[in-house]
Order: sequence, then structure tokens, then C-alpha cells
Amino acid sequence: MRTSIATVSLSGALTEKLTAAARAGFDGVEIFENDLLASPLSPEEIRARCADLGLSIDLYQPMRDIEAVPSDEFGRNLRRAEHKFRLMRRLGVDTVLVCSSVSPLAVDDDALAAFHLRRLAELAQDFGIRVAYEALAWGRHVSTYDHAWRIVEAADHPALGTCLDSFHILARGSDPKGIEDIPGEKIFFLQLADAPLMAMDVLQWSRHYRCFPGQGGFDVAGLVGHVMRAGYRGPLSLEVFNDVFRQAEAGPTAVDALRSLLVLQESVGLTEPPAPVVPTGIAFAELVTPDVEPVSEVLEALGFARTARHRSKPVDLWQQGEARVLLNTGPAARRDGTGLAAVGLESPDPAGAARRAESLLAPVLPRRRAPEDAPLDAVAAPDGTGLFFCATDRPELPSWTSDFEPVAHKSPTSDGIYRIDHLALTQPWHQFDEAALFHRSVLGLGAQESVDVADPYGLLRSRAVTNADGSVRIALGVGPAPTADQGGRAQHIALATDDLVTAARRFRDAGGCLLPISANYYDDLAAKYEFTDDELETYRELGILYDRDADGAFRHCYTETIGRVFFELVQRDAGYRGYGAQNAPVRLAAQHIRRPVH
Repeated sequence: MRTSIATVSLSGALTEKLTAAARAGFDGVEIFENDLLASPLSPEEIRARCADLGLSIDLYQPMRDIEAVPSDEFGRNLRRAEHKFRLMRRLGVDTVLVCSSVSPLAVDDDALAAFHLRRLAELAQDFGIRVAYEALAWGRHVSTYDHAWRIVEAADHPALGTCLDSFHILARGSDPKGIEDIPGEKIFFLQLADAPLMAMDVLQWSRHYRCFPGQGGFDVAGLVGHVMRAGYRGPLSLEVFNDVFRQAEAGPTAVDALRSLLVLQESVGLTEPPAPVVPTGIAFAELVTPDVEPVSEVLEALGFARTARHRSKPVDLWQQGEARVLLNTGPAARRDGTGLAAVGLESPDPAGAARRAESLLAPVLPRRRAPEDAPLDAVAAPDGTGLFFCATDRPELPSWTSDFEPVAHKSPTSDGIYRIDHLALTQPWHQFDEAALFHRSVLGLGAQESVDVADPYGLLRSRAVTNADGSVRIALGVGPAPTADQGGRAQHIALATDDLVTAARRFRDAGGCLLPISANYYDDLAAKYEFTDDELETYRELGILYDRDADGAFRHCYTETIGRVFFELVQRDAGYRGYGAQNAPVRLAAQHIRRPVH
């Protein structure tokens, strides 16, 4: 189906919004009246700009407070409407959105509302324009879609239909199944938005917290299914009021918006993009660094060994069990210190995973590759992290490890770390919801509930995405700290071990620095759980944090931060699915005290 987006959903001037929508791949736009009023371009110039960009103008909106008002007020409304219809002719748009009235002058009289809307439609028809009547969730007398449809049906005019808006319908808790009783040809327009489930005034909820389909808690796909079964064949259009989107760059927001519609169309059977290829493990985590020594010292203390070097690039492979860390000291090394730049994801079908990613607008990463290098498909996540689709030492597929030549090394620790447990990727503040949708839709990972964590300088949000067996776990977070030395934006690699106490002691004895934890934490821990004296004292000595749920226990400790990355050692019982979220405030506070090593 055709896709459209309301200009109010994007930031910037009207021309910037139009350009962003076109570059993302939208077919059309809704022109929001305020955007037109603020633009220096004439309606004819806006029409020409849209045509040059390949965009249709699908809707002009909104026209407010028209119906069920005193006759003299309605007369003024018709004069206002005639002016707008002439403007729409200049724009080249044939459908106008009319919202149910919120005017204090409006009366609760459906017959009068139908009469006024019929008069409006008669005037609109003279200009070749259709009127799409929408129930605002906070409308004075009309606030549900079925009520709006009854009025439209009573008015009985070919130029009058209804506009359905997923937010207004689902925020009210209305049952969307009744949409199937509306003739498809009378559904003139469909506007889509999701939203997090919140208990608050619906107007404020609508104006500030809408998001793209798949990013909130509404069953937008279910609603679209009802609309399709009713026979609607118009565009799927996004109308999203969101404070974050209003401040974020329009281009990436538009791409995120279109991706949400592509996923939505797939979920209701309108399209069949390449199927998701769910990753089965983490092949490697790649660090870039301008100074290899601090990182290599930590890796050695953790029990890793430098086992191989890339044949043509300044990239070393450090390994312990199935935990692999690539250390890149090439031109990509960050000026602001060591950072996590890429993740290798084990894939049963790397080429299929790449096709899926490209079909959902993930940018393909250009890769400098020598003729003998293994082919390795990669795309960029919203935060810029490279995602490589890998096959590690599988005879039927090229392995990325064939690009590395072994080097003489000491054997890595054999009874310590055995794999990467999870990765924590801190997102730009305006891309948190986008990142969750990206990892779910592009990679096929399941998303857990979002968690809010108290940080000494604000609030940190985190949401984990995982595959079914937990062999891939990625914690997506966004925090308040503007610099890594405050601890809030560092990313980390969590390493799994079956014996945390031994692994932590070995790391410390090899010269590694564990993050010290406040003694007050252990006093509180003793009150929550029963430990032997020796066990609790050991945790205190090594800075080990502890969590437990109905399915098992979780023990973890941290290295100090190097640049923008640190390591976590974790020991999780098989049934435990969390990440020790209750301990995050303690960890964050400790990191704020300790400045990272650069």
C-alpha cells in the first residue's frame, strides 16, 4: 500500500520535512496547517516541490470546530472553509481532515452536526474536495469513531466520509472490530500512531507521547487488519506528535517512520519482505582504540589470549572459550577513547539476514575487503554500531576467522570465561525507541519490558532484546550523563563464567582493577538475603553484586572503565533471565566516582 506521513511528525522547516520524507521513501505527505503557515513558499511552490520530490499531498489538516454550533458561528465557519478549499486547490490536495469539535459553543446534537457536515461537504464538492470527519478522543461531544461514523452516515453525502486514527480509537479503549461495519469507500483516510501505555490525560498523552507503530503498547496491527477487512484502500499514514521527534534530525526519524510501516504491513500480510533470520549467538565484540595497551592489559588479566591477527588490517583477535574480542587500532579508532564499534552475530543464514536488514532500510556498511578476505555482510544499527552477520568455523559457509592468521600466544584460561553473556549498547537519547524496533524487526529478537533505573544525575532507561534461548542478549539503554567520565554513557561487554569468585580473584591477582562497591550495599544485601559470613565477605572484598528472582540467582562485578567501555563478569543460574537491574543504581554511582582510564 501507499505510505504517507504528516509533516507534524518530523522536525524542521516544511522543505526539510518534505525532503526527509522523500529520501526515506514515502509516497506522500499530509500537510499540517501550521507548517504551511510558517513556510515562505506559496501553495503553488509547495505543490511543485512535492511533485519534484515524487510526493503526493494526500491530506490537508486540520480544520477545527466546524459542526453543531450556533447558526451565525456556522456561517463564519463556512466562509473559513471556503477560503481553505481555495487554498487546497492551489496545493493540489483533495481531502481535508475535519476534527470533531472541542468548542465551548458546540452543542450535543447529532442531527445538527450531521446537517452542518452535509452543508460543508456540499461546499467542498464544488471545489472537488472530500471531507474526512475524525473523532478526537477529547472531542466535546463526539469522541469515538463509531459516534463519528453515525453522524457521517446520517449526513449521507458522497463528499463526506470518516477518518480513522489509531491513537484516538485505542487510547479511548474502543473496540476496533466495529470498523468492519463501515463501508470501505466511506473511510476516506487512515492515520496511524502507537503510544506507550500510560495513565494520564488523553490530550497530553496524544500531544507529547505518540510514537511509531511497534514502538508502543497499542495493537496497531490489529486495528489495521479491521480497516483492511472493511475495504479501505487508501494510504497508511503516520501522524505522530512526539517531543523527541520534534527535536531529532528529520532524516533518520523519517527512515525510522517508514521502517515502522514496512514492519506493520508485514504483520498484517500486506507485504512479504525477506523473513527474519534470528541470530544464534555472539561471534565477537569489536573494540576500537587509539591506545592498545590499557585494553590488552585488561584482556590479559581477564584470562584472554591474543590468538590471531588480521592478515591485512590492524585488528587482533583475543579469545577465551567462545568469548572473542576484536581489538582494532586502525583509522576507525575513536578520538574520544576506546569504544565498542561492532558486533558479530552468529547467523544460520548470513546472506538472508543481510537481505532482511536491507529490506527494512538498515544502511549497508561499506567494507574495505581484500580479494582473499571472507565475504562479511554488515549493516549499521541506529546508534552506528556495526552489525556483522557471521558464520564461525562452519564448513558449509565462509568463516570470518579465515581472515586471521594465528600468532604465538599463551593458552587462554581454560576454566574461566566461556562466552559473551550480553552486550550493553547505550543509545543516543532520541533513538531509544527506534533502536528497540530495529533490533526486533531487523534481527527478529524479542523485546523485554523497558526498565527505568535511577542514575545519580538523572534517569536511565533500559530495554533488553534477546533470542529465545538467551544466547544473544543486548541491553539497549539511554542515560543522562553527557560524558563517559560520569559513567552514564559507557557501553559494556558482559562475560559469562561458572565461577565468578575465582574469575574475579584471578583478574585482581593479575593486576586488574575491579569496581569498588559501597559497604552500605552489602549491609543492605545482608538484610535482604541469607548468606554465610564468608560468602558475604567475599562479595564485599571483590565488589560482587547479587540479585535473585523466582528462577535463580545472578552474581556480577565490573572492571573499571577504559575510554567508553568496561567489562562485566557474570554468573547466572540457568533460569535467571534478568541483568541485575536493581543493582544498576549502585554500579552507576560507583562509576561516577571512578574516572575511566583513557
